[in-house]
Amino acid sequence: MKRYLIIGLLLLVVGQIKAQTYAKLADSALRIMWAAKDTLGYRQSLNVYEKAFKLYPKQINAQALYKAAVIAGELNELDKSFAYLEQLLSINTHLTTTWSSLTGRYVQSEYKNLLSDQRWPIIAEKAQQMKAAFLKNLKDKQEEFETGSLKDLDFTKGKDGKQAYQLIKSYQGFQQKKARNYSIKFRVVDSTYTSYFVSLPSSYNPKKSYPLLFFLHGAVQGNSLAEYQNETILGDWNRYYTKYAALNEVIMVYPKGSKKYNWMNPDEGFFMVPAMLREIKQAINVDDNKVFITGHSNGATGSFSYLMKQQSPFAGFYGFNTQPKVRTGGTFILNIANRSYFNVSTDQDYYFPPDANDSLNVIMKNIKADYQDHRYNGWPHWFPQFDESEPVYPMIFKDIVTRNRNAYKPNIYWECDDVRYGRADWLQINQLDTLTQNAPWHHPINFNIYKLLSYKKDSLVTTDTLVKAFNFPRKSGVVKGTYQNNVFRLETSAVKSITVLISPEMVDMNQPVTVYVNGVKKMVRKPIYNKEIIIAGFKESYDRKAVWVDQFKIEL
Repeated sequence: MKRYLIIGLLLLVVGQIKAQTYAKLADSALRIMWAAKDTLGYRQSLNVYEKAFKLYPKQINAQALYKAAVIAGELNELDKSFAYLEQLLSINTHLTTTWSSLTGRYVQSEYKNLLSDQRWPIIAEKAQQMKAAFLKNLKDKQEEFETGSLKDLDFTKGKDGKQAYQLIKSYQGFQQKKARNYSIKFRVVDSTYTSYFVSLPSSYNPKKSYPLLFFLHGAVQGNSLAEYQNETILGDWNRYYTKYAALNEVIMVYPKGSKKYNWMNPDEGFFMVPAMLREIKQAINVDDNKVFITGHSNGATGSFSYLMKQQSPFAGFYGFNTQPKVRTGGTFILNIANRSYFNVSTDQDYYFPPDANDSLNVIMKNIKADYQDHRYNGWPHWFPQFDESEPVYPMIFKDIVTRNRNAYKPNIYWECDDVRYGRADWLQINQLDTLTQNAPWHHPINFNIYKLLSYKKDSLVTTDTLVKAFNFPRKSGVVKGTYQNNVFRLETSAVKSITVLISPEMVDMNQPVTVYVNGVKKMVRKPIYNKEIIIAGFKESYDRKAVWVDQFKIEL
């Protein structure tokens, strides 16, 4: 039966050749190849590829040549296969990297009939040489990117803590960059690497600081780590980020995640974005008060997760088609009090249904959060794919231009169930007390979801349900408080130990600081410029604006 289906598909393709474009023919050949289970299927697929090459010789692309070479090899037409491989290597560029078709993990199986041919070691070596040249160029560019590094700041020039503080605040050692786009190799763990792609404004001047926006991709379950990326990341779904970042002189950064290492779940990859930011800040003049995160789908959930779990380095958060939920622990909505979230939702989104967004909007309004939800009706989950999404981007970049982080806000709220994420600006939760009763004001905020959307046979259907929006798998602790005139007044719940970090922009360094916790005076002393604390804190973040000179650790 399958044989007749393939024959029928081929006849349909052949009958429409004159009316079809190269792209449609190549797609037809690919679909026939996927369906093929025997020699006949591969033969039919190769015939369609060859017709496409003959009709449209100027449009021949790398993917089609690669597939044609593999199919010809399967059919033992070795001359054809080698000819296609030679042609494939001849169109290699830094964007297409066609050598990767002969150096990847599937070479032994895809070209098994070619391996014993005397031409194979010659073409394989050619591909390896092209790969080596490509990787050397990447390495050279990365080394050039890292020149003039903030990490080389010489603290021996500062005799005391105050001078170390001033060295950080006055640093101007950044150097001009030869390129505007860089793929940076990033170590995840041991010998596992991924990359992030940095796109600088065309007018980048190392004497000027710039806003920076991370874009976190979605579909993390289906992605793999990649040790390099290229300029194609700037197009397609990201085309409007590229357009409006250029208009507003914003640095764009595109990390590459995977099923295991990402910004959503599990937690192994959550460190990556802050770690990448630290690397970038060492080489590029970033405005520390204007670093932002955006994303789509799983990437938007990642953006929301940084808002909930690790917001200190960032000024604001954005997301298209967000599922606003922390997957690795509790979702502590009140943590938004210190920052903001700009949500873009659609009414045909299976990932987080519109009714659930409506419920969240009510909660955000009730707690007076800096939260926006921009709803677009008639659009599915993949809204950024469509040109009709463009009006959103000027709004996002207007927000980026006008919004600044305030790491010294006199009011703070922070809740966590994992002290690895116990830091919010000038407050650190060091240890939780999970055995004590919560304070009366400390309770979870949640809501019910009654309807879910899903696709069945390409149709979006609604089903009734009853689930909670958020999960709370562990007990949390929380601290809230204020400071004014050198006096800090904090309230805690289910917390054993905290640290208050001090900046000269918060207090009078010539006067004692008093800290009250739950109405009890816990500490009174004059703050100092502690050189050890200053340098250690700086090297954790490479933040030149939120510089902490002293800390008060308090046991409860």
